[in-house]
Amino acid sequence: MNALYNAGIRLYSGVAHVAGLASSKVRHMLHGQAETLERLGTFRRQIAPDGFDLWIHAASLGEFEQGRPIIDALLAARPDAKILLSFFSPSGYEVRCDYDPRVAVVYMPFDLPGNVGKFIDLASPKMAIFVKYEFWGNYLGELKQRNIPTYIVSAIFRPGQVFFRPWGGMFRNMLSCFDRIFVQDEASRRLLASIGVLQTTVAGDTRFDRVTAVCRKRRDIKQMDIFKSARPEAFTMVFGSSWEKDEDIYIQSLKKRPDVRAIIAPHEFDKDRLAAMRRRLGTDVTMLFSDFERLVKESPARAAEVAEGLRYLIVDSYGLLSSLYRYADVAYIGGGFGVGIHNINEAAVYGIPVIFGPNYSKFNEAVELTALGGAFSIADAKGFEAILDRLTSDMPMRRSAGVKAAEYIASKVGATPVIMKEIFNIQA
Repeated sequence: MNALYNAGIRLYSGVAHVAGLASSKVRHMLHGQAETLERLGTFRRQIAPDGFDLWIHAASLGEFEQGRPIIDALLAARPDAKILLSFFSPSGYEVRCDYDPRVAVVYMPFDLPGNVGKFIDLASPKMAIFVKYEFWGNYLGELKQRNIPTYIVSAIFRPGQVFFRPWGGMFRNMLSCFDRIFVQDEASRRLLASIGVLQTTVAGDTRFDRVTAVCRKRRDIKQMDIFKSARPEAFTMVFGSSWEKDEDIYIQSLKKRPDVRAIIAPHEFDKDRLAAMRRRLGTDVTMLFSDFERLVKESPARAAEVAEGLRYLIVDSYGLLSSLYRYADVAYIGGGFGVGIHNINEAAVYGIPVIFGPNYSKFNEAVELTALGGAFSIADAKGFEAILDRLTSDMPMRRSAGVKAAEYIASKVGATPVIMKEIFNIQA
């Protein structure tokens, strides 16, 4: 890449090091990156002496869920496959660092020439897959120079992106580094064709395959069975990946509705944030999920008694959310009062209506499901209360919205087999 791009990455790295002085999340990322080459060397000796069959990069946990169906399908078809999985964000790495003994997990170092050469030398991948929005010029250029087949999956493109701007030539060149670009929709394919990028396949979004697989496994959670059975008549909502701006909207409304119980899974949390949430909701009617879990293990009967007086459980661990949605009558997905909503598919697959904030226009599934009547966007507390009133009082309307949600997800399944056939010649 050119000097301007590298200067931008160096500036990004410098800002991260400054931010790491105050942010534990950023510190974890920087410490992880500092250990990457040593970890890679260890993994090469232990599981991939001849190099990795596949390097797959996902920025964070959400992108991992899009890449996961490919990893799982490859391991199912070729159990001896050696896979390297890299993350940029701690929210992905810390949750999935021990995903599978055959999968080596590391942080991806900043996209600077010195880092890139050392990383690819050590990893020695036979092919590389990037997930959705991951466009790193030096990594892509090095992979192309070494003739390592490189792909991007579940990608989506919009007219306002830098690739389609008159001054975006440097970024358009990145697209030429991919042997095949698997896009979510026909609109993305047409956009790429308009700038001469033709190595595309409309495969869809692998997240639909992933959420469908999770739904079919039907993971039972004993704590939730006890919580629900304590007050079976109550209306239950799950608030997934919520941010403080979301909570400012819905907490004041929930406190007015004793008939509504809630499972709240913050997108990020620490002890102070969890304590503050409990105070806002009311410590006498709120319990951390981990505390309730311990109580269930110690005495299910006592847990059932306590559950009768609980209105809210706050989830203080990762990995449960996608299974918690099946216990909900309605789901609220966070992020819509910030840069954008999180994964609505995880909830919609269970046939329940989904609510989210106003910033969802960049998410096809949210736009389409809202148009179908299976999802609802709100702009403020008043709007949340209005849709909550409708969904709690109008059972036929709620059921119809849930059916539309489930049918929509089912209609979108099938991206993984397309990708697996084209890249690996595997029938998934």
